[in-house]
Amino acid sequence: MASPENTPVPLGESDLPAACPNPNMPLWSAHPKVYLEFKQGLAQCPYCGTQYRLPSGGNPNH
Repeated sequence: MASPENTPVPLGESDLPAACPNPNMPLWSAHPKVYLEFKQGLAQCPYCGTQYRLPSGGNPNH
C-alpha cells in the first residue's frame, strides 16, 4: 500500500511542461526548478523525490 508521501502527484494537460517544485509545494521545501522527464507516464524529481503521474495515455512530448 502506498503512503501519501509516495503517491504520485497527478498532472493534467494544463500542467505541462511539468516542473518541480510545483505551485502547491510550501515555500520552505523549494529547490531549483527542474523540468521533468516522463517515462511510461511517470517522473521523479531528482532533488526532492516527488513523483508525478500523467493521465492514462498522456503524452508529455507534444
